[in-house]
Amino acid sequence: METPILGAAVGLWAAVHSWLASNRVKATVRDRLGEGAARAYRLFYNAFSVISLAPILLWMRSLPDRTLYRVDTPWAYGMLAAQALCALLLLLALLQTGPLHFAGVSQLLPARTTGRLVTTGFYHVVRHPLYLFGLLILWLTPFMTVNLLTVSAVLTIYVFIGALLEERRLLQEFGTSYEEYRTQTPMIVPALKVRPPASGARMKKP
Repeated sequence: METPILGAAVGLWAAVHSWLASNRVKATVRDRLGEGAARAYRLFYNAFSVISLAPILLWMRSLPDRTLYRVDTPWAYGMLAAQALCALLLLLALLQTGPLHFAGVSQLLPARTTGRLVTTGFYHVVRHPLYLFGLLILWLTPFMTVNLLTVSAVLTIYVFIGALLEERRLLQEFGTSYEEYRTQTPMIVPALKVRPPASGARMKKP
């Protein structure tokens, strides 16, 4: 009985997470609380996301569980090494978009910079490399339990839905320029044939 409740809790977290990321909520914060609150919103959003997900993950560890599989060595070490590599690649991809802006810190600075999404590097291969590497880290764990599978499955569904919602916001802001980028570059799963490099650099909001 606890497993469906666990899945529902993660699903509810994902729904609230997406709702808070919507342009409508951001505009409401700006209109009602002012520009200062709007500048601090990204930092609040990230902090709230982590703080609200942590109790669910802690609760998961306390629930009855059953192991589905456990990979033997040396294959388990290979999967752990792959997770570490994906974590490094995720960090490098994050550096391309500006980690301070992603965290919500640069928005608070007097000489703050606008967000950007480059079409080179990792973003030349897929539009959402952070999601790609995050999913690989999630699924390359060398063991799996019922509770972990439930959380992983819900988060995976949320990643794809969240990517679609995020792209709606990007299309509203950047219009045809982002539509062109979207038609040339896969969303999360890399294509077997990578498109040729863009003729010029384009900067977009992450």
